[in-house]
Amino acid sequence: MSAPAPLVLEKAHVLCYRTFDIAEELDLERARQVISADARRLKLSRENSQYLLLPNPPLAFELGRRVLALRQGPVTVDATARLFDHGAASIILRVPVTPGTGFDALTALADELYDSAALEALALELIESVRQMIAPAAQGPHLWEQNESYTVLFVERIEGSPNAEELLARADLARLLLGEVDSRPLSPRERESVLSSRFSYTVEDLVIVDWNSAFVYEPSGSNDIPDLLEVANAQLLEFRYYDDLLDSHIGRIHDRMQERRRGWATLVRSPYRHLTRETLATLVDLNEFVERVDNSLKIIGDFYLSKVYEAAVKRMRIPAWQASVTRKQQLLTQTYGLLKGEVDTDRSLSLELTIVLLIILEVLFAIFVH
Repeated sequence: MSAPAPLVLEKAHVLCYRTFDIAEELDLERARQVISADARRLKLSRENSQYLLLPNPPLAFELGRRVLALRQGPVTVDATARLFDHGAASIILRVPVTPGTGFDALTALADELYDSAALEALALELIESVRQMIAPAAQGPHLWEQNESYTVLFVERIEGSPNAEELLARADLARLLLGEVDSRPLSPRERESVLSSRFSYTVEDLVIVDWNSAFVYEPSGSNDIPDLLEVANAQLLEFRYYDDLLDSHIGRIHDRMQERRRGWATLVRSPYRHLTRETLATLVDLNEFVERVDNSLKIIGDFYLSKVYEAAVKRMRIPAWQASVTRKQQLLTQTYGLLKGEVDTDRSLSLELTIVLLIILEVLFAIFVH
């Protein structure tokens, strides 16, 4: 019996996400007003999508077409920006896949796009233009030096219209998601690990979620799954950003506490007053941040989209980053208590010294009068 013919893509594209932290907070309504393009809020359209709530849906707008340099030559890609109220912004580059492409060629393309320096440079260029465009809507603008990347291999039609089970049997999707172009077979354990988070709503569609990429076979063309994956990716970026911010602040506190007190001024004024205020401000900002990120998407039902989103959260290790931020937040709260106690002690000492000086002055004045 002859082997089945290789699968051929009839309609597909690759969605390359680069997500940046560009502000402490973004006013999405203000951003919509300053953007001249036709901006739109994210709205899920799939059945039962009402069980996923987006209290303040992110805002998307087109950036036009750009040229992306790839190994096989320059490719024209569609660029889109999406803004989140918690300060993140995504650049989405839609890379077309030529009809007639096989899965081996798609794997080679994925391997290049996962770590493309040209794609990174283009995303940085676009995010700078977005920052300038929405400057009036940004509170505490900045650009964190790190970003979060994610790639969605989106397939709408395959020659012969195979169902999900046939696709899993005939295509090496684990190798595709890893961008593994080496001809050596993957181990069964590695293959099962990559394919473990897979979902199908009908027998015709398939979603496989990995930590930095996903494969979506969606004959309907619905973008709900990529949109959800982007929301999760933005949440991951924000937790990583605040984890780094907390590391910096805790390190700064340690350095300041190790400095020796010098000068008479320290007898009447605590050297930790400003540091205590900075720590309190960081804690307040952190509480607001956690609330905004937690509220960016709420699950109120255990339906298909909810399952895919929860799998993405787990695969991206968001709970681990969230736990790290919470742990450091607790440590910072304890440190703030110690700093405040030190400031209060110094303030009490200053008051006592003032009282003693007043008594001495009163005695000297009495002696001088007599």
